[in-house]
Amino acid sequence: MLRTPAHRPPDPSIVRIDGSWRHRDVSANGIRLHIAEALPADTPPGRLPPLVLLIHGLSGIWWTMRAPMLALADAGFHAVAVDLRGHGDSDKPPRGYDGWTLAADMTNLIRALGHSSAVVVGQGEGGFIAWTAAYRRPRAVRGLVVVGSPHPVATRRAALLDRSQRHALVPRLLADQAPRLPERHLTRDGAVAVEEMLRSRSGPTWPGTEDFRESADLLRRSMLIPKVAHLTLESRRWMVRSQFRPDGRDFRRAVSGVLPQPVLGISGAEDRFILPATVRASSAWARDFTTELVPEAGHYPAMEAPDATSRLIVDFARRVTPL
Repeated sequence: MLRTPAHRPPDPSIVRIDGSWRHRDVSANGIRLHIAEALPADTPPGRLPPLVLLIHGLSGIWWTMRAPMLALADAGFHAVAVDLRGHGDSDKPPRGYDGWTLAADMTNLIRALGHSSAVVVGQGEGGFIAWTAAYRRPRAVRGLVVVGSPHPVATRRAALLDRSQRHALVPRLLADQAPRLPERHLTRDGAVAVEEMLRSRSGPTWPGTEDFRESADLLRRSMLIPKVAHLTLESRRWMVRSQFRPDGRDFRRAVSGVLPQPVLGISGAEDRFILPATVRASSAWARDFTTELVPEAGHYPAMEAPDATSRLIVDFARRVTPL
C-alpha cells in the first residue's frame, strides 16, 4: 500500500508509477500534460503506429486507464493515457476547466504526439471531453469509445426527465456547486470520500480485491496533491452552471449534430450512477453507434473488469483503424 506522511501534501510525481510504459511530459494548448504511453515491442524508430488516446474521469488520473493502454500496445497501437489539466502530474493553471478548453487540450495533444488523428477513449467525465473533442475538431477523432459516459445532451435530458438517472446524478452535482465545502469533503480524512465514491459506484466484486485497495489508495493520495480537489470541482461546476448561461446554450448547439465517426458506448451492467439506458440514448447523436455491457462491473469497467473492457476497446480500435 502507498503511504504519505499526514503532515505533508503529496508531490505530483507520486502518479509516475513504474510499469510496462514510459512517462513523459508533452506541451499542448499552452500547458504541460503528463502522459504514460506504451508502444508495441517491435515499433521501428521514427515510425509510430496509430494512436489511441485514453482520458480518465474527473477525480482520476492516467492510472485508471492502464489496462486498456497495455492491451492496445500489445495489439499494435501507440497507446497514451493522459493526466488532464488540474490532475495528477499535469499543470494546474487556475483557468481552462470548461468543456471546450479541456477538449482543445486533447486535440492539441494528439498533434503534439506526432499524429493527425486518434481513436479517443473517455471514462466518465473523460467521455464528456471525448464527445466534445469529436465536435470541436472532427478530423482529429477517428472514432470514440465512451465508458459510462453518455452524449452531453443525452445526459442533460436524462437528468431532467428520467427519475432514476436524476436521483443518481443530480444531488452530488448540486452539492459540488457550493464554495469551499465540497473541497473539504473531498480531502478530509485523507480523501476518504474518493474511496467511498469508488466503492459505492462499483459492482459487487471489485471492492473486495487487492487491486481495489491499491487503486483507492493511489487515487486518495492523488486527490491530496495541492490544487487538485479545487480544480476537479471547477470542471464539475462549469458543467452545471453553464446550463443556465449563454456559453452553455452555445455549447449545446455546437454538440447537437450527428457525428459521422463510429462511437462505442461501454457500460457496466451494474452501473447505478450513469445508467446504461442513458448511454444507449446517445444513439441519436452518432450515425454509427453501438453499445456493450460489461457483466458485474459498475461505473469503472476499465478497472473492475480490465480484460473484458480492454478487449472491447481493442476490437473497436481495430475496426476503425486497420493496422
